[in-house]
Amino acid sequence: MDIPESDNFKSIFYTHYPIVRRKLAALVRDESAADDLAQEVFLRLYRNPPDDPEALGAWLHRVLTRIGYDYLNKQVRERRLINKQELMYDTAASAPTGEEIVLGKLDQEDVRNWLDGLPERDRQALLLKYSGYSYAEIAGELGVKPPVVGTLLSRATAKLKQHAVKSLPQE
Repeated sequence: MDIPESDNFKSIFYTHYPIVRRKLAALVRDESAADDLAQEVFLRLYRNPPDDPEALGAWLHRVLTRIGYDYLNKQVRERRLINKQELMYDTAASAPTGEEIVLGKLDQEDVRNWLDGLPERDRQALLLKYSGYSYAEIAGELGVKPPVVGTLLSRATAKLKQHAVKSLPQE
């Protein structure tokens, strides 16, 4: 299908396109979107010109405003949909993958092995601490004075780190 080109339409396009595009860019604040929307304005002009050619400027302004607001409303709807999807399908709360489960089990096995290499009192102190016991409760369980618990935990942690460093591959 051959689209007829008229000199009148070309003249209108070249005269009004910069103004229409500038107004759309100011409205939507996106240069590439303004280019696309300005083309849409002139497609509508080509397909359905105004009844009164004398009111062309007002017609263009009204159409570009409608197209610009439609574009902005569409952006808002898309943002709301994306936000709703993120809330509904929160990726952080998703079930762990098989690989993550296996790696977690391997990590737990490594820590158990390192803890098994510690003296009984050190192992108990660390397990009680990371189970949520207070220093006073740990002291009661281990039969030591509360001020000693901090030192005991510090030394046990240092020993655990030594076991971990020895078992990890060296570069």
